[in-house]
Amino acid sequence: MLRRWLLYVGSVLLGLCLVGGLLGAFVLALLYPTLPSLESLTDYHPKIPLRVVSAEGDILGEFGEERRAIVAIREVPDVMINAILAAEDERFYSHGGVDYLSVLRAAASNLSSGTQQGAGTITMQVARNFFLTREKTITRKLREVLLAWKIEANLSKDEILQLYVNQIFLGQRAYGFAAAAQIYFGKALKDLTPAEAAMLAGLPKAPSSVCLTRISAKPSSPSSCAGRVPPMSRRAK
Repeated sequence: MLRRWLLYVGSVLLGLCLVGGLLGAFVLALLYPTLPSLESLTDYHPKIPLRVVSAEGDILGEFGEERRAIVAIREVPDVMINAILAAEDERFYSHGGVDYLSVLRAAASNLSSGTQQGAGTITMQVARNFFLTREKTITRKLREVLLAWKIEANLSKDEILQLYVNQIFLGQRAYGFAAAAQIYFGKALKDLTPAEAAMLAGLPKAPSSVCLTRISAKPSSPSSCAGRVPPMSRRAK
């Protein structure tokens, strides 16, 4: 009797899984053709502010809504890349756009503690920043996942990371880590200390926090936000 009941329950669960899988495949097949072209990623030309430069090459002023300083990924020091990966996506170089381990961990945390923990990857953030809004709907999340897969299929990991490094908003009208390093610390990326790099890497989660005002006002005192420093990790390719 028990064996028959277990077989029945197992058959029902298997049937539900099959139906769910077919329904999911149908939804994905409908959404994928509607995804935007990746031309804005492969031909990336953001708005650059007008700069007034002295005869010695020093920047005297900038005019524009966005502060930017575009850098190639080879110009980003390892200390900055390590900080970004530690803070945002430690398995960036090993997943295919969606980190399923992080998804399971976030789901378990949300169920056990009731707190909302995200599982977005750097690739998913690139998809969101270039193509999507921040509305919290299932359709938007599905499009984000599909776009992440599409981006991973067409761009290399370093190309994706370069887009993230230059496009992410970091407060004070700064887009990208090179601009943020100048605004908050008055330094080029190559001159950042590990603590300063870690602080910048933590800004995407709260680019308008009070902590930023203190950094901006006292660029020589990064210890004022020491609590924001995420743990460092090695860069893995």
